[in-house]
Amino acid sequence: MKIIIVGATSGIGKEMAMLYVEKNNIVGITGRRIELLNELKLQYPKQVIPSCFDVTENDNQKNIQQLVNELGGLDLLIYNSGYGDTSLDLNPEIEKTTTLTNVNGFVEIVGYAFNFFVQQGYGQIAVTSSVAALRGNSWAPAYSASKSFMSVYAEGLNIKARKLKKNIVVTDIRPGFIDTKLAKGNSRFWVARPLKAAKQIVKAIEKRKRVVYITRRWWLVAQLMKVLPFWLYRRLG
Repeated sequence: MKIIIVGATSGIGKEMAMLYVEKNNIVGITGRRIELLNELKLQYPKQVIPSCFDVTENDNQKNIQQLVNELGGLDLLIYNSGYGDTSLDLNPEIEKTTTLTNVNGFVEIVGYAFNFFVQQGYGQIAVTSSVAALRGNSWAPAYSASKSFMSVYAEGLNIKARKLKKNIVVTDIRPGFIDTKLAKGNSRFWVARPLKAAKQIVKAIEKRKRVVYITRRWWLVAQLMKVLPFWLYRRLG
């Protein structure tokens, strides 16, 4: 299978790349830090193809197209690139970077992959959203809103694929706290190691699930978040 993981320099993305390589797949990896991409390339010279670019800049579709050409095709695209930071004072730079990464870059790349799969007749997309997508958050407003955008977009693409009668599935991955640089704060709980999360994600993708919570126990939190009334939730968010 030919796979592209957007955002594979560290954390979940890197772990997924290695898991897929161990399953004898050809994996294209992207990120902003060429030295980290090259580390994986050196480990798996025959199975890893790196492409260094920043999703917040231009030419996202051109870069992905080039990587598809190098792979010789595409079966699965995983959009794992993400950005988020606390924005207590509604920092304009944080809000902008979050939106450029989690919305603009996301739409360009996932939109390209979906159209590619429509022409091909089959394929799968997985997007790393978040449990935070379910409700607004005063600590990081753009983060929760942008992750919500990703989840709703993924649902829309699943509906579109069905209407087009194409064998395309979009898997919406909703992690809770993962032990990466994006997980911040002192009140974290149920924090999962990246490898454990990656294994659960890969299994969910293989099962062609539409929505999956990582780790599984975060499904319970999600159900609570959905029904919590605003007057109570605002004390937490």
